[in-house]
Amino acid sequence: MDSQTQGLARWRTCLPPLFGIVVVLALWWAAGWLMAGNPATANFSGFAPGPTLHRLWQLIASGELSHSINPSLGRVGKGLAVAILLGVPLGIGIGRNNTFRAATHIPFQFLRMISPLAWMPLAVLGFPTWESAIVFLIAAAAIWPITFATAHGVHRIDPQWFKVARNLGARPLQMLRTVVFPAVTQDILTGIRLAVGVAWIVLVPAEYLGVTSGLGYAINDARDTLEYDRLAAMVLVIGVIGFTLDGICLTLIRRCGWSHEQ
Repeated sequence: MDSQTQGLARWRTCLPPLFGIVVVLALWWAAGWLMAGNPATANFSGFAPGPTLHRLWQLIASGELSHSINPSLGRVGKGLAVAILLGVPLGIGIGRNNTFRAATHIPFQFLRMISPLAWMPLAVLGFPTWESAIVFLIAAAAIWPITFATAHGVHRIDPQWFKVARNLGARPLQMLRTVVFPAVTQDILTGIRLAVGVAWIVLVPAEYLGVTSGLGYAINDARDTLEYDRLAAMVLVIGVIGFTLDGICLTLIRRCGWSHEQ
């Protein structure tokens, strides 16, 4: 394949995403133009691309944006760490033990269907700080994708692999290290990818609690002060960071994933 053909193939690959981005920007601009031209919605004209991007640059230059992003990423990281530490062992137990799976099926499915934000009043009462309450809410949202993805992966492992490992004298920890974890790496990472998306969505309303930092707090503050360009800029940042985090997880799945066929 010559360079011209390769360039044409790359252009055809890039064209659909670029077209989608252009359409979204055009619709955004049209919505802002309509709001600015209507006296009833003129106060919300800050949502338009021009004011939003201008305010975004100001937030970056002043350092306010980094002061909002860092606490939010820290809370999501802590919540995900808790969810992984609890969800992976639970998933392995569900996938390996039929009795444990039967005993936990109804309680876990029941708890999974409860919105994490419904636990907000209990989190406020049960934890000494707002920070720990937010981390709990994020962990409550993220634990289920990790748990069930891990359980699904463990359940698919060929039982003969465990038999061979036992015949070779593998102990339980060696079994986990040499059979279970290599076999379910892709499933765990897929669960973490789903958990990141859920946690990032829960983060913003969770930060409406008593904290005075984070992206959710910044959005709530911008709403109260009627700074709609700042609000739109923060929404844009949340989307960009969420998209980036998802891309990182997808890259890890592709690089670290392991399939039964290998």
